[in-house]
Order: sequence, then C-alpha cells, then structure tokens
Amino acid sequence: MSEAGTSAGPSGPVFVGGSPAPSTWRAGRFVLDLARPQVMGIVNVTPDSFSDGGSHADARAALRHCEALIGEGADILDVGGESTRPGSPAVPLDEELARVLPVVRGAVTLGVPVSVDTYKPEVMRAVLDLGADIVNDIWALRRPGAREAVAAHAGCGVCLMHMHRDPQTMQAAPMEGDVVPQVAAFLAEAAKALCALGVAADRIVLDPGIGFGKTVAQNFALLARQRELLAAGHPLLAGWSRKSSLGAVTGIASPAGRMLPSVAAALLAVERGARIVRVHDVQETAQALAVWQAMRAQDDS
Repeated sequence: MSEAGTSAGPSGPVFVGGSPAPSTWRAGRFVLDLARPQVMGIVNVTPDSFSDGGSHADARAALRHCEALIGEGADILDVGGESTRPGSPAVPLDEELARVLPVVRGAVTLGVPVSVDTYKPEVMRAVLDLGADIVNDIWALRRPGAREAVAAHAGCGVCLMHMHRDPQTMQAAPMEGDVVPQVAAFLAEAAKALCALGVAADRIVLDPGIGFGKTVAQNFALLARQRELLAAGHPLLAGWSRKSSLGAVTGIASPAGRMLPSVAAALLAVERGARIVRVHDVQETAQALAVWQAMRAQDDS
C-alpha cells in the first residue's frame, strides 16, 4: 500500500518481552502495514536457480510471471539475477545488470513494491535509480560500498540477511553450536551499522538466512526459537520456500515438489512473529495465511 493510505489487518502486532514489534516497513514508494503478513513473490531471472532456474530467464517471461504473482496475491515482488544456491558461481556485474534492469523497469509500473535480490552496490544503485523500492541482500550490506548505496537513498527498504561464509562454501562447513544467539547478534549489529549511517530503523527488515550455512537441525532451531530474533527491534522476513531442509524432513527430493512443506513452514514462521514470507508458491501461501488471519481475527475480537 502506498504512503497515501494504509489499512490495518485483522491481526495485531507481535509482542516480545512486553514490547510490540514494528508494525510498518517503509520501503521506497510504499509503507507496508505489517499487521497483515506480507507475501513476497520470488522472480528469478536466472538460468540456474535451485528451484525454477530458466523458467523466467528473459524479461518478457519474467514480467508475465510478475503479473501472475500479483494476481495470486503477492504483496511484494523480489527480482533476482544471480542464483545463491549452495555452490553456485558468482555472476559478473554486467550480466546481472542485463538480466535485472529490464525486469525492474517493467515491474515498477505494476503497483506493488519491487525488491531486488543483490549484494552488488552497483546493481543496488542502478535498480534504485529505476524506482525499485527494496534492496534484499544476502550479504547484509557487508560488501564495500553497499551500505553507502542504501544510505544514499532517501527511503528505500532494506532486508539484511545472515549468511555463514559464502554461497560457494557455506554448506561445505556449516555453522557450529547454538546458531540462534549467533544469528541474532549478527543481525542486530548489521542493523546498528546501517542506522549509524542515517538509515531510519523503520526501513530495515531482518532475515535469519534459512539454509545459508546452517544444518537442517540449525534451520529448524531458528524456526522454533524465531521470536528471540525479534529482540533487535526490526520486523523479520522468513525464506523457507522449497529449501532443502524441508526435503530432508519430508523425503521430497524435488524442490518444485515441496509446496506443501513450504506453506507449512511459512505459516509456522508467521505464527512465531515473521511479518514477511518470501515464497515461490504465492497463491497457496496467500490462501493459507487468509485462513490463519480469519482465526486470529476471532482471537482478537
């Protein structure tokens, strides 16, 4: 929804330790009301993403997919031009720009916030200049110049994600020990560093980085204890869609076959305080959340 008007959803703010979590996310042209969980639809403009690589690899197909996701209930579109699956190679800057810019140019006309999944500051500046609303960075703006690229923008939203090591090595040597306090501390520090550059706290969302350098048990620990991550004072984004951890506990080998486990994980994440869920299966997730919201409305009445 735009800054011109916001509306409250049926479920109230999530309370942690007696304090309400932030209820809005300022993201470029929009102020998102997080009283209603937001569905972020994934638009991969890549030939090699783990789940749908090559399906929307040209701009025309990607924009058709954007329109379809909005029709299915997507509140936000997340456009990515580089696969971050374990072991995936880095994409050269010019190639990522060629993949992403035509899609962003069209997507910003569709009436919903446009997020771009990138860690390169050059891509961040280019897409923000085109009118993108959100930078979604798996590196949490740790690359040189990335924080400055976001801080220079008047009001873009930003999602800071936790990743252990890098996409090439993260699953070869996952994290050790209790990951929840480690992830919480990392995200709190990343947000603090960005705020120190003048970025308002209501522009920042945090993502624990499910599958990015964690074991299956560690990923589920982050879900079970997700509310501990809210102590940083920023909304949470959960990205469980089609992840290999879901395959590990269900026996479903194909990422595309993990729709039902993905919806279940999204609901559990929302129940534990996530305000945005990043998903491939938008329609099914939106329908499940509608049922959850109807139940919550009766709880609140």
